[in-house]
Amino acid sequence: MRCLVPLIFFAATLAAAQSPSDQLFTSAVDAQQHGDYDTAIRDYEKLLQARPNMGEAHANLGAALAHNGRFDEAITQYKLALPNAPDKDGVRLNLGLAYYKKGDLASAAPEFETLQKLRPRDPQLAILLGDTDVRLGRAPAALAMLTPLEAENASNPDFEYVFGEAQIASGARREGATRMATLARSTQNADAYFLAGVTFLELNEIASARINLEAALKLNPELPNIDTLVGQARDRSGDQPAAEQAFREAIRRNPDDFDANLTLGGILYKRRDIDGAKPFLDKALQLKPTDAMARYESAMWASTSHEYEQAAQLLESVEKTDPTWLEPHVELATVYYRLHRPEDGARERAIVDKLTAQQQSKGPGVP
Repeated sequence: MRCLVPLIFFAATLAAAQSPSDQLFTSAVDAQQHGDYDTAIRDYEKLLQARPNMGEAHANLGAALAHNGRFDEAITQYKLALPNAPDKDGVRLNLGLAYYKKGDLASAAPEFETLQKLRPRDPQLAILLGDTDVRLGRAPAALAMLTPLEAENASNPDFEYVFGEAQIASGARREGATRMATLARSTQNADAYFLAGVTFLELNEIASARINLEAALKLNPELPNIDTLVGQARDRSGDQPAAEQAFREAIRRNPDDFDANLTLGGILYKRRDIDGAKPFLDKALQLKPTDAMARYESAMWASTSHEYEQAAQLLESVEKTDPTWLEPHVELATVYYRLHRPEDGARERAIVDKLTAQQQSKGPGVP
């Protein structure tokens, strides 16, 4: 989300005859207005040595420090400004923004809450508080606060983004993802495409997931995990060649990408590119040696390569992790017979028959 709330600072009031302190304040404000923040900081600090209780100087110094990314120092100045500032709400907003940009959301929230109660229809405050609450795991509170403002802010893209993320995080995932996708198309916002695509992927709505994730990738290829997510959407839509391309790009960017290595290895294995699959499956197993799917895929490779002892060990470990997973029992029965262990093979076949009967009794589509 783009934070469009500007930092507030106090302009100088010109007088016919200015004291040295007034002149220094005027000079600092002029430097700040022209983007010379280093000079402004120096002049405000010099001024405050002479007038330590000047709230406007503390507030403006805080704004200059925040602009330079010195958030802890800015927070200190805003707190010093509050008792004597002519616009306490403006200083409190700046204080909340400093916490927000620093990443201290728990401290930002009370500042935004105080202001939002005073100005409950202010969209900027609603956006800031809503995003803060969502990121703090308080999405239902954010959604309750934003809902009464929805109609009057439907054309505000930042409001729509926060409202959509609050819906998704509150459990109304399809509604939120649809809102995000609509917003993304109208604004070409890569983050909105990304969140819509990830949510549609989780909902198993693969066609929508692929459209949104590929749009996000086109707009911003540096989004976190984007190549892997695009690969997963392509793979689950049945387009393995395009999925392979995405996974290879993901691994080029990050050789330790577990999901990309595992899924690419699986694609190559199913294509019977046994030699090509091995390094990716080995890497996935190395990255997460206790992951059940990594062990299962590696076991399948070992079985196909006639490394039956290794396959048996991997499948046995998978069974311990998830004894109701049918496919490892099926494969393990075959491996036991190839290892000339008929009693073990028969035991696994009996488990397969039992699990199959249980699944059939539940009816189609029931896990």
